[in-house]
Amino acid sequence: MTDAGSTPENPIDTDTPWVREQIEQYLATDGAEPKFRYGSPLLLLTTKGRKSGEWRRTCLIYSEVEGRYLIVASLGGAPKHPVWYLNLEANPRVHLQIGAELFPADARTATPEEKGPLWDEMVRVYPDYAEYQEKTDRDIPVVILERA
Repeated sequence: MTDAGSTPENPIDTDTPWVREQIEQYLATDGAEPKFRYGSPLLLLTTKGRKSGEWRRTCLIYSEVEGRYLIVASLGGAPKHPVWYLNLEANPRVHLQIGAELFPADARTATPEEKGPLWDEMVRVYPDYAEYQEKTDRDIPVVILERA
């Protein structure tokens, strides 16, 4: 594993143009923009690459439940997990930016016993997740993030 010089404070942003624009808006407004569909709240997630060792950042929908943050590895219902999810499975220490606050967190996938109510919460926050699960045979993970 190599470290290409990126850090949690100076990560490489995703190559996906519309997500990169979200990140730029988020950073410029301390999270006040962009506004996402259904008013769903957004955070910035930075993970360490499982192969490259580089820190990479993306913008995701989240919810806060009992002091923990929840995100969903949906990739729009694609048959494969998003790369950020594979990265946090390999390197569970991640960095979050919520509003203007940047902090480390520990990530883990919700267990089958935990997932039901957490999934329901995330579908409440972003109803399209239910449709995404119907599009794929993959069990879409809910990730729990706790401040480190």
